Amino acid sequence: MLAMNKFKILGATVITIAASVVITSCGHDKRSTGWEYAPNMYEHIAYDPDQKNPNFKDGKTAQLPPAGTTPVGFVRFDYPNTKVGYEAASLEVKSPLTAADTAGAQVLFVHYCSPCHGTKGQGDGLVVQHGYPAPPSYSKGQSSRGGAMKDLTDGKIYHTITYGLNAMGSYASQLNPQERWKVVMYIHHLQTL
Repeated sequence: MLAMNKFKILGATVITIAASVVITSCGHDKRSTGWEYAPNMYEHIAYDPDQKNPNFKDGKTAQLPPAGTTPVGFVRFDYPNTKVGYEAASLEVKSPLTAADTAGAQVLFVHYCSPCHGTKGQGDGLVVQHGYPAPPSYSKGQSSRGGAMKDLTDGKIYHTITYGLNAMGSYASQLNPQERWKVVMYIHHLQTL
């Protein structure tokens, strides 16, 4: 008899808990997510990069690194963004990659360069079709700094990708040095077409 009472009490407890769960889960605001277990996971106290930040004089959260520092994983390119630096890079800078290291070069070129230069490097990308000036063809065009585009050296191409030239902006923040070298190698392939 005592065991039977225990089962009745246990059964009544289970039914009460199940009924209370069903009742409390229905009929409330359907947009409510319920209790917040760890609200700091989505209501963080850190500033987003595009938010104003009173901790800095200029009010920006996204700050440039201090002058003369090199981000982790990046290699310094000690040629200034000048015509002299461009010419010096042309003479002194050579690609550290071999033909075996260029896996993915075409994909990088298509993603970052083809919107302007076109998939074959002929200066016929999508932005040209929307009225922007066409960049010169890698195989037939003339460089704005003099000479044929097909004769551009490793250093000149790498310098241009790093700093940008004319309407082309810098890709140093989008492509790490090894990816830039892969693009250089692929441009050399396009110069022969």
